[in-house]
Amino acid sequence: MRVLAFGLGLLAALIGGALALSAAASLAITVWVGAKHPPAGPFVAVDKGRLATIQAGPETGARATVVLLHGASANAADPMEGVGRLLAARGFRVIAFDRPGFGWSDRLDSAAAASPAVQGAAIAQALERMGVGPAIVLGHSWAGTLALSLALDHPERVAGLALVSAVAMPFKQERRLPWYWRMAVAPPVAWLLSRTIGPPLALYYLNGAGRGAFLPQTETGGYVERARAALVVRPATLLANVQDLLGLPAALERQSPRYGSIRVPTLVIAGDADPIVKSDLQSGPLAAAIPGARLVLLPGIGHMVPWVATERLADEVSRLADRIAEGAPAP
Repeated sequence: MRVLAFGLGLLAALIGGALALSAAASLAITVWVGAKHPPAGPFVAVDKGRLATIQAGPETGARATVVLLHGASANAADPMEGVGRLLAARGFRVIAFDRPGFGWSDRLDSAAAASPAVQGAAIAQALERMGVGPAIVLGHSWAGTLALSLALDHPERVAGLALVSAVAMPFKQERRLPWYWRMAVAPPVAWLLSRTIGPPLALYYLNGAGRGAFLPQTETGGYVERARAALVVRPATLLANVQDLLGLPAALERQSPRYGSIRVPTLVIAGDADPIVKSDLQSGPLAAAIPGARLVLLPGIGHMVPWVATERLADEVSRLADRIAEGAPAP
């Protein structure tokens, strides 16, 4: 018994030591990433905190305002450096938000902020306080759901929608998560992992994840740096990312039956070779669910449309803006 007790004590000490070292490494990574990628634009005060933005283009005399919303594991720099700068060069005012809990935005409402409706309410409030809207809202990937939530719940802020490689239709897990994943995403365990081994592991795999997101295309040169991708490896952001991904299926079940009520000009654009968000399961059905939506499928293009089909996306957003300016009739 003494040997067993000694062995268990030694194991506990080793685990504790490993966690302590990981926690120290996570703190160092957090400080390093924050210093390397400081806030790149003004903050907007909202209830329970503030949202960070990156802005470009003219504030007065712009063709229109385009609001950029990023997907999972990202921040405002991702869509801004992908397509936002080009839109600004074409005369648009462009405002990219760090979603709550990402980049430099506060999480605002803890785990409840995983809901697209909660995030949409915060962004709508920020736009109101900025005196912006109605605007064209461009949502990429996870943020397709967020852009739709804005149109449904805050229509006064939305002049049109550009849904890019969007996750928006209900889906089910193909199989039950393995036991170790179910344990890892349990709230207390996820909190612990995000503050110990999570950041070092995420930083180690960051470049590979970036390359994988671009398939079947080759990653755009300098993507990880230009998109400030390392901001996602910080503990609070890792936890927010997991919460957002886990909460998405239920959010889509609640939201998707309302898509038929959307009455703003809508662009649904995606690559037909997207291995992450398959266009036949998402973009096609989504365009069919929204009255009058324009569906554009890009042959051979993957998930990162804002980076690999930048000119085409900017052309389609410009076309959408022209349609709005001409007073397109409600579908």
